Amino acid sequence: MKDHLRIAIIGAGRFTQNRSLPNFLKIPGVEIKAIANRRLETALEVAQKFEVAEATDDWRSLVERDDIDAILVGTPPNVHMEITVAAMRAGKDVLSQTRMARDLSEARQMLQVSLETGRKAALARPSGYIGAGRYVKHLLSEGYVGNVRQVFCYRMIPDYTDVSLPIGRRQDPDIYGELNCLYLGYCWDVLQDWFGEPERVFAQYSSFTPQRLSAPGGTMITVGTPEAVTAIAEMRSGAHITSIQTGVAHFGNDRIEIYGDEGTLVCGPSGINLTGARKGGDALITIDVPDDYRDEWSVENDFVRMVRGEIDEMFLSFEDGLKNMAYLDGCYRSARDGRWVELATD
Repeated sequence: MKDHLRIAIIGAGRFTQNRSLPNFLKIPGVEIKAIANRRLETALEVAQKFEVAEATDDWRSLVERDDIDAILVGTPPNVHMEITVAAMRAGKDVLSQTRMARDLSEARQMLQVSLETGRKAALARPSGYIGAGRYVKHLLSEGYVGNVRQVFCYRMIPDYTDVSLPIGRRQDPDIYGELNCLYLGYCWDVLQDWFGEPERVFAQYSSFTPQRLSAPGGTMITVGTPEAVTAIAEMRSGAHITSIQTGVAHFGNDRIEIYGDEGTLVCGPSGINLTGARKGGDALITIDVPDDYRDEWSVENDFVRMVRGEIDEMFLSFEDGLKNMAYLDGCYRSARDGRWVELATD
């Protein structure tokens, strides 16, 4: 058991600064040894801000150090596999941000190396739906809606409404991969936990601004990633889960709607605005989430507990991440080929 855990941070972007770093620093016995970022200037700024002694632009030097026990990979997906694999082979436990990787092949390699090395590895869970997630899962298991027939998951954002803006980082397949469109995988992390694995998927992608500036003042380039997606997953239970995502919505409400033969549940991303009704009722009513089922963000604390041997695994294992990437891969191939895509059952 590692009472004193020494962690290096690789990737010091907004999420790392706003959530991961502050949370790690609150945990007794955890020391942040060093911060690495693509630009040394930024690494130094973040290290000074959080009173971390060392900063570098060379993440490989941190992976090889003997005085570091674990690595947080807070980078974009294009280097997740390279850093994670190097860290595990160097004897480090790893917590990586999602998306797991750029494609299914990279995800498979990450899982394989984690199994070969025996290192503890996990992915940061989505922040949405945490508050009511366990209770929704409980209500489903207790038959609140009966047999689930249809589920609709909505993600509505305005990121691509302004056609004059240059291409966004999430639209760059070299950084995020061709599979990681919008927040399809992010939402599937939640849906997969509630409903299990799909047998096949059908997806349709749409782009409304085929060309954008490469950068402010740059040249016009073709945008390869979609600005909207509708994906239908046919589950092993027979239920259909439809994910509706758009990046061109000025206004919209994110939510997950669950319809069964005995009732309905509707959950907003905050996790506190849960409503539902059973057959025979008059309308949806507010459902209070019991304190015993209400969760808060605890990814960093869970990772430390896992490394220390206090828990076996976190909400999202590398196995879960691989299943998520298989779903995204199926949706991508379906949209590309215009057909249903069968997914592996193992």
